[in-house]
Amino acid sequence: MTAELHTLTGAYALDAVSRAERAEFERHLGECTACRQEVAELQATGARLGVAAAVNPPPELKLVVLADVARTRQLPPKVPVALDGKARAKTWQLRTALFGAAAAAVVAVVFGVTRAPAPVDSVLSAPDASAIQGVGEGHATLVVSRSRHQAVLLASELPALDAGHVYQVWLIGTGGARSAGLMTPAASQRMLVADLPADVDRIGITVEPAGGSAGPTTPAVTRIALV
Repeated sequence: MTAELHTLTGAYALDAVSRAERAEFERHLGECTACRQEVAELQATGARLGVAAAVNPPPELKLVVLADVARTRQLPPKVPVALDGKARAKTWQLRTALFGAAAAAVVAVVFGVTRAPAPVDSVLSAPDASAIQGVGEGHATLVVSRSRHQAVLLASELPALDAGHVYQVWLIGTGGARSAGLMTPAASQRMLVADLPADVDRIGITVEPAGGSAGPTTPAVTRIALV
């Protein structure tokens, strides 16, 4: 054994050695009690430091990643299967929903919200959760769960408004247009969680006077059709 092997304890404990160095050093560990003890102490210290610096990601992150996934074209499947239009659309929708659900553990940004994001996890984890992309101003993604009777709306890059106006979200169906809430005017990313009545078949975002309106007073700048 060479003296240099004794100096690899720190690198080995932090997994910073090559494959060849790892194999040689592990053979050395079988013969060197001092190195085994030092490696164990260094690994324990590294684990404590990692836990001390750990930060739990907020639940809003799922919506950020889900929105990006819905805007990003995915690679086609590597199978020579010809899909018709309906099958292709369904495959894309399922891939988007599943990828978004799997993105639960990545780090997030801070949103400006007018309603608490507590039900976000419940909506995203629902078996029937699906993501729908909006059309119009900015980018908008709606995650819908009919079984939970809820939806989560994430909007970004909407045009800035003056202090006298806000964005208002509307649930539209056979019962007319009902307000789902206001979105803060200053935030670059806006999120809203809303109950979803069974008759609602589309969502609209309008510009309204500060404080909101009893009903839409302007055409929707962003529209989402529930499918």
